[in-house]
Amino acid sequence: MNQPVVHSRPPLTQGPAWEALHAHYQKTRTLHLRQLFNDDPQRGERFAVEACGLYLDYSKNRITAETIGLLLQLAEECKLGERIKAMFTGQKINVTERRAVLHTALRAPKEERIMLDGIDVVAEVHAVLEKMADFTHKIHNKEWLGYTGLPIRNVINIGIGGSDLGPVMAYEALRYYSRREMTFHFVSNIDGTDFIEATRDLNPEETLFIICSKTFKTLETLTNAHTAREWVLSKMGDERAIAQHFVAVSTNAEGVAKFGIDARHMFGLWDWDGGRYSMDSAIGLSTMLAIGPENFQAMLSGYRAMDQHFRSTPFSRNLPVLMGLLAVWHNNFLDAQTVAVLPYEQYLKRFPAYLQQLTMESNGKHVTLDGTKVDYQTGPVYWGEPGTNGQHSFYQLIHQGTRLVPCDFIGFCQALNPLEHHHDLLMANLFAQTEALAFGKTEEEVKAEGTPDWLVPHRVFEGNRPTNTLLAERLTPETLGCLVALYEHSVFTQGAIWNIDSFDQWGVELGKALAERTIPELESPQEPKLSHDSSSNALIRRYRRLKKR
Repeated sequence: MNQPVVHSRPPLTQGPAWEALHAHYQKTRTLHLRQLFNDDPQRGERFAVEACGLYLDYSKNRITAETIGLLLQLAEECKLGERIKAMFTGQKINVTERRAVLHTALRAPKEERIMLDGIDVVAEVHAVLEKMADFTHKIHNKEWLGYTGLPIRNVINIGIGGSDLGPVMAYEALRYYSRREMTFHFVSNIDGTDFIEATRDLNPEETLFIICSKTFKTLETLTNAHTAREWVLSKMGDERAIAQHFVAVSTNAEGVAKFGIDARHMFGLWDWDGGRYSMDSAIGLSTMLAIGPENFQAMLSGYRAMDQHFRSTPFSRNLPVLMGLLAVWHNNFLDAQTVAVLPYEQYLKRFPAYLQQLTMESNGKHVTLDGTKVDYQTGPVYWGEPGTNGQHSFYQLIHQGTRLVPCDFIGFCQALNPLEHHHDLLMANLFAQTEALAFGKTEEEVKAEGTPDWLVPHRVFEGNRPTNTLLAERLTPETLGCLVALYEHSVFTQGAIWNIDSFDQWGVELGKALAERTIPELESPQEPKLSHDSSSNALIRRYRRLKKR
């Protein structure tokens, strides 16, 4: 295979903008947000930007106008604009797999044309969307029935990684809009408990399985799929039942047919769409079944709006670019190693888990595009929980711990489920937390409250903890699409600055290969000859011994 062409560029840390940022950090490292807000009464309005129904307040970051100017200069030096154009036009920017990166085509309008190797990918995308909508209408209208004639009431999505995290996040996020006469479950873990608990109270005659696997070879997904197959057959006893209770999202028509799924019930995917960027493709079939084609299209419209904003808006007012550059500032200059994502919306309880794969599988890389080892930190660790739960869990460390943890707060001005003054209390907590993290409480303020001297150090809050606040009017399918695309493009921005491939994931392959080697050693009736390290050998022997009990 020919080596892919990678456009070289000077080492990141030797560029003028990086060196200027380093000097700027040394000059501003002692600045406190109290001082920054005192010096600029309009700071809260000046460091804010709005687009696609999202309002980003980034004023509570440890930045000045000069910081932003230097970060924008860094983006220009790293040719971010060229990288954005290359992605949207289908250039093969996933260099290690020699693939285009076209998840933006998944939400392109029907009349748009994006040509890749002589094929209009938008036409293919809309053909799949129309097939998904037709199937959804048949399920909803009870035109598609189970093998014994009962309508489908339960849907179980079987996948892993992007084939699970996206669909389960979207279902939970948009549950308010879902069909309540249907139940939706998601099985990903190869641990048998996941499947048992998902199916425990269900009737196979009313259950549809969606098997999501691009290759139809993924170990965890196929193991769970075959278990589901046996579960259905144990009730109905006829191989013909499989065709009525299983559909597939895959590219492997042969593997799907061999499993027993009618090829007409396979929904296609493409190699230019990575798993963690695929929840708006056929991987989102469970989402469409839950919320309907109209709401699914509204979600795609939200994605599309953010795509257009990212592609065409000057970087100084560009939400994903600003968030991505701030992430670089925190990670590489303030030495913050994690980011907390804190949605003050219960429906977004799985959003941080979804972002973990999107961000860390994308930017957890140790070499640049040309294979050179980086000499700077790349992807930070993303984590979080919905507010106000997290306040009674880990906020203590964010407020008074020794580690700097930048936070993204996400809130909505209207409640989907108004209940007395619950929403005002929820949002009051969001605003209070960002204020407390920014300004803290000084020793003088603590003493003025009459606190005993011995207790004063324990009640001092340093503040100066950076936060972004994202506000939207209401959580709708369109808003969710905007939010997901915002983080997708922020991740892209960070990867472009770090000069890494944000679209491969070789780091997950080694463990898979070793597991394939280990499986027969665990299952063999004869004592196997082990050739691992002494720790792994001892663990395998112990497992085999205790398993027999």
